[in-house]
Amino acid sequence: MSPRETVSIVVPLLDEAPTIEALNARIWAAADAHALPIVEVLFVDDGSSDASWQRIAALAERDERVRGLRLRRNFGKATALDLGIRASRGRLVVTMDADLQDDPSELPRFLAALEPGVDLVSGWKERREDPWSKTFPSKIFNRVTSWLSGVDLHDFNCGFKLYRREIFDEVTLYGELHRFVPVLAAARGYGVVELPVRHHARQHGVSKYGTRRLLKGFVDLLTVLMLTRFAQRPGHLFGGLGVFLGFFGFCLLIYLSVLRIFFGMPIGDRPLLLLGIMLSIIGVQVLLFGILAELFLSRTQPRPPTSLVAERCN
Repeated sequence: MSPRETVSIVVPLLDEAPTIEALNARIWAAADAHALPIVEVLFVDDGSSDASWQRIAALAERDERVRGLRLRRNFGKATALDLGIRASRGRLVVTMDADLQDDPSELPRFLAALEPGVDLVSGWKERREDPWSKTFPSKIFNRVTSWLSGVDLHDFNCGFKLYRREIFDEVTLYGELHRFVPVLAAARGYGVVELPVRHHARQHGVSKYGTRRLLKGFVDLLTVLMLTRFAQRPGHLFGGLGVFLGFFGFCLLIYLSVLRIFFGMPIGDRPLLLLGIMLSIIGVQVLLFGILAELFLSRTQPRPPTSLVAERCN
């Protein structure tokens, strides 16, 4: 890490009022103890129903290095992160959760891991202090994601990460894509490394992670694989599918033609005739429409508008 690079800490949160002040104090204690170039802590309130925003506003009033964004409603972690990162000022961005399970004393290790050629340091909760109902599905998700994406990480779900800011000039977060930033970054040639980190048991509130989010994560994994493997060559996917369907339909038509020409059998009332024609047409449509649609979606996915932010402080 260059000594002139500044660091922003971005903390997305939902109903974490009891932990905000403690987390802020721990971050600045680590910064002071190790002379870290942290210029701000930016809390992003993703539509909390408790006193989270009041706690953030009070901290910001006492310390101008603390900033806050309050979204109009709950838009999800990816949107909160995207808006927070865009509003941050540092050349480097650290993201962490607000539940005190991430340890700010690890920040010096993250910065030390940012060697030349490294653009993203992803935390790995090697020993998780969570119930098996969270750890077991998470392990399955991580292994499947690593296998399909080719990015060798143990923990895609860990919110404790360090990024070079320029990554987000190319990567837009939406849905559940925040956990796939290492995959998207690696596909664009950025260097990604993993760092084992301490993980503490949750002291307040309840986890926002569950089966529903896991299922959404698998759906977004398919999106990520499409974007990383076929964004620059969508014809390989849709062309293959279109050719397969078209070829199958063409074979049916050839078969029916042989029956009609060489055996004199009527084919006009056969369902296979309609199926062959339909598959041939669908094959062409998949080839053409699929390529255009995927190219359009992968390049024009809009960032969340800043109008989603209801209030700011500092």
